Amino acid sequence: MPRKPEQKKQDVIIWYVLAAFAGMLLLQWMMSSYTDIATIPYSQFEKLVADGKVTEVTVGESTIQGKVKEPLKDGSTTFITTRVAPELADQLSKQGIVVTGIPSTGWVGSLLSWVLPLVFFYFLWSFFFRRFADKQGFGGLMTVGKSRAKVYVETDTKVTFADVAGVEEAKFELQEVVSFLKDPTTYGRLGARVPKGILLVGPPGTGKTLLAKAVAGEAGVSFFSISGSEFVEMFVGVGAARVRDLFDQARNAAPCIIFIDELDALGRSRTASPMGGQDEKEQTLNQLLAELDGFDPSTGVILLAATNRPEILDPALLRAGRFDRQVLVDRPDHAGRLAILKVHVRKVKVASGLDLDKIAALTTGFTGADLANLVNEAAITATRRGGETVTLDDFTVAIERLVAGLEKKSRVLRPSERRRVAYHEMGHALVAASLPGVDPVHKVSIIPRGVGALGYTMQRPTEDRFLLARTDLENRIAVLMGGRAAEQIIFDGDISTGASDDLERATEIAAEMVTRYGMNGTVGQRTYARQQQQFLGASQDRMVSASEETAREIDIAIRDLVEKAGKEAREILERRRGDLDAGAAMLLDQETITSDDFAPLKPVPEIALAPVQTG
Repeated sequence: MPRKPEQKKQDVIIWYVLAAFAGMLLLQWMMSSYTDIATIPYSQFEKLVADGKVTEVTVGESTIQGKVKEPLKDGSTTFITTRVAPELADQLSKQGIVVTGIPSTGWVGSLLSWVLPLVFFYFLWSFFFRRFADKQGFGGLMTVGKSRAKVYVETDTKVTFADVAGVEEAKFELQEVVSFLKDPTTYGRLGARVPKGILLVGPPGTGKTLLAKAVAGEAGVSFFSISGSEFVEMFVGVGAARVRDLFDQARNAAPCIIFIDELDALGRSRTASPMGGQDEKEQTLNQLLAELDGFDPSTGVILLAATNRPEILDPALLRAGRFDRQVLVDRPDHAGRLAILKVHVRKVKVASGLDLDKIAALTTGFTGADLANLVNEAAITATRRGGETVTLDDFTVAIERLVAGLEKKSRVLRPSERRRVAYHEMGHALVAASLPGVDPVHKVSIIPRGVGALGYTMQRPTEDRFLLARTDLENRIAVLMGGRAAEQIIFDGDISTGASDDLERATEIAAEMVTRYGMNGTVGQRTYARQQQQFLGASQDRMVSASEETAREIDIAIRDLVEKAGKEAREILERRRGDLDAGAAMLLDQETITSDDFAPLKPVPEIALAPVQTG
């Protein structure tokens, strides 16, 4: 059984202690071996005294040490013996021997003999305890109120606006901060002042921290970086002390930039405590508000903060005079993704003529961090296959891995299951190829991926879309219902559980159309749903505010939308039954096909669909 790292560490410490003890014993033995002092019995000492062979004696409380005129048998000229007779001094004096005693150290010496070892062990204990506390994140008692901000000088930041792409509007907003830090006199010639605080708002991974470092790198000033959670401790008053210390350090290092990441951990909206009093987070936030009111931006201290949850921040933190400006750092559009990819592919060897525009089209909704991870995954894929450069196929494999999950080639399906999955996925693909305004099909596969996906259909957007019409949403529902429609046609209505995720997504779109977008004539053009969601995060539970009768009408409207889309998908597949059978057969043979392999997957906008009446 392998030993744990903690056990190995303890074993190493024990061996160190044993080695130190053995070294001390060896040192004592060597010192005793090199000392030329012979230990003799007291009777021999008396005989040496009587014979007049002793020249000098030092009398201690329990021992007598002296020198002889002639070397002893072992060649030693110095001896030591245990003191026995107290009347020895008279006898020594009669022989003319110089007798001395060991002087008393007094109370000072006795005290030092006790104090010095204690002081030594105290400092030894403090040294090891402090190292242990630092590793555990406790710090010393004297540093508990010190700021834990990491300080980067200009040479440490090494990030400029050239390293940031895809957020041009945010970069333009922050250029003013750089201009002020470089030349505050010229910038304020008309009486303008730089904002006290700038809040970077955006989803995770969009480059908020990178933007803050780029501002510091462009301006060539010190950069104080700290997370909002590092202010809050279990001890009351520690967070407020750290806020004060951070701003004191920043004033002394001005001009500089303070960057607080994850501000929502520190600046959450204050609420009344049922236990009374104030908790540690509120005291920390109050101190931050006081510091924001007290510091003058003309001194060259700029406060930047980042959060992906601005809706939970305290209103006092966002008012004018504190965080004066909010800069949105959103997910990049097509042009932004292309610019980000150009930045990241500098670090990898890509194939000549690689079309990054196609990769940007396939990565709708990706953030800057997602694209950086994509480039790394593509490089890993190329390395795994032994390639010399990273190709478009490597990027496609990486996108599939990030979006759909890892291939589960070990998951063996029965022939009947593989056939059902093939028709299901081909149903999605053919409906998508038949409806106008739907993203074209890029690839269809029946290789299981991720946790529960037995196949997938990948669509490639041709452009970024910011508005969706009712027809677009209905077509999306029809594409989702294409898999279930294909099973109904091929297997005589014997449907399976494979469409569970499709039904969930289709129902969600239909519910949004009815309760939020007012796209149903029966229910009316009003909003019924109060969606509990984060400002920039994933939506959560939807709460419908309606009477029982209206709620029933909403349910019927949602059901009719999904049923109508299902009928539309079945009509399309019945018209293209030959393509459905041929595409499923090709999938069973090759497992993965693209629109270049199977021409019917390409968009066919000329197909006219008869209107479907709602039942």
